[in-house]
Amino acid sequence: MSEFRRVRRSEALMHELSITQGIVEAVCERADGRPVRAVRVRVGILTAVVPEAMRFCFDLTTAGTAAEDALLEIDHVPGRAHCRACETDFLLNDLVLLCPCGSSDVDVTSGRELQIVSMRVG
Repeated sequence: MSEFRRVRRSEALMHELSITQGIVEAVCERADGRPVRAVRVRVGILTAVVPEAMRFCFDLTTAGTAAEDALLEIDHVPGRAHCRACETDFLLNDLVLLCPCGSSDVDVTSGRELQIVSMRVG
């Protein structure tokens, strides 16, 4: 593996690790000492969160907490935008914010979500 890929992979894991730590802290605080069985999150494609890395980090950050052994459920949200120039709604597969008509005058309407949707305790 090249040095660049190794560094990039490490940076990606740090991104997911900090996000996942925040999720686990929030969930454990809300659980108020009760065991957490499952956590459902909504993750937009435009957040650049890698689901597999998030699952790996979730297992690391839940160790020794009320959420240890909890199931992480990830709802993927596609990127969508609305073009002001041609009034078209279209899908975004990456961070290139261009309408098929060529205009960059767009509003992102989904894909940036990063939310805890629910948790199951008890």
